[in-house]
Amino acid sequence: MDIVDFGNTGLRVSKIGLGMAALGRPGYINLGHNEDLKRVYDPLVMEKHASEVLDLAYKHGIRYFDVARSYGKGEEFLANWINNLPDKRSLIVGSKWGYTYTAGWKVQASKHEVKEHSLEVLQKQYPQSQKNLGENLKIYHIHSATPDSKVLENPAVIERLWELKRSGIIPGLSLSGTSQGETLEKAMTIQRDGVYLFQSVQVTWNILEQSTTEILKKAQAAGFGIIVKESLANGRLTARNSEASFADKKAVLDKLSAKYQVGIDALSMAFVLKQPWVSVVLSGAATKQHLLSNLQANEINISEEDIKSLAALKETPEVYWNKRASLEWN
Repeated sequence: MDIVDFGNTGLRVSKIGLGMAALGRPGYINLGHNEDLKRVYDPLVMEKHASEVLDLAYKHGIRYFDVARSYGKGEEFLANWINNLPDKRSLIVGSKWGYTYTAGWKVQASKHEVKEHSLEVLQKQYPQSQKNLGENLKIYHIHSATPDSKVLENPAVIERLWELKRSGIIPGLSLSGTSQGETLEKAMTIQRDGVYLFQSVQVTWNILEQSTTEILKKAQAAGFGIIVKESLANGRLTARNSEASFADKKAVLDKLSAKYQVGIDALSMAFVLKQPWVSVVLSGAATKQHLLSNLQANEINISEEDIKSLAALKETPEVYWNKRASLEWN
């Protein structure tokens, strides 16, 4: 696994990382998530399962791990696993604040998480993340920063993030929705003496959602580390997508995945890895089999002609995000 510079932060990260969104809680919106967990939601069983996936990731050279306060017991599972490693110094962890987990360890809930980007939530959640993850917590993202929460216009929050930056934490933001590019552009205006407050951005970018490409190139050139999440579009870019309206796109994906002798998932991740501005691509694997399949992305070199064919499958942001909003927790 390639280890690369994370922007101008001084951190070194693995080119593929592992996210805990599907490993830290019973319910998630990925297609077929219930099958991945075999509908067994006992916390001890789930922690053992998560540890096995984490062990495999470590064995294959993954050294960047992504989690959030709202991922159920995700931070706790990750922290317990890290504490059992003989050498944890090479691990870099990014977590997120701003959402609170409210599902009560249930697959179906009226609300799975509640968003609040206030100073009070930051002051509550950062110590929790720091206690769990200790010296491995290097990056702390605003979870799904969007214009509606006005978090980038909150002087108290911004000042607290500058304080965390001075303490050695790298403030970042994760993006979501049709306003991803607008939000990143706003974040890049927050500077002091020519120094950016934020140095990490986590963005949804994949074959179907490419709308932020130009602003991401700009951020990378400015020294930001770029983390790509949802490279498989929550399962839509896998063999599990049987939606009739996706059949034509699926045929292209099937043809090219057969050509490179990998799954659609690995092909889709390889497309992202091919982008020169990307620092880390997150695998959201919930099983060891899926992780091994994802890791094949690192072993194929897609031709420029095939890159163009895949890029042509993109959707408009409105179509993409409406489709994502319709995915059911399972």
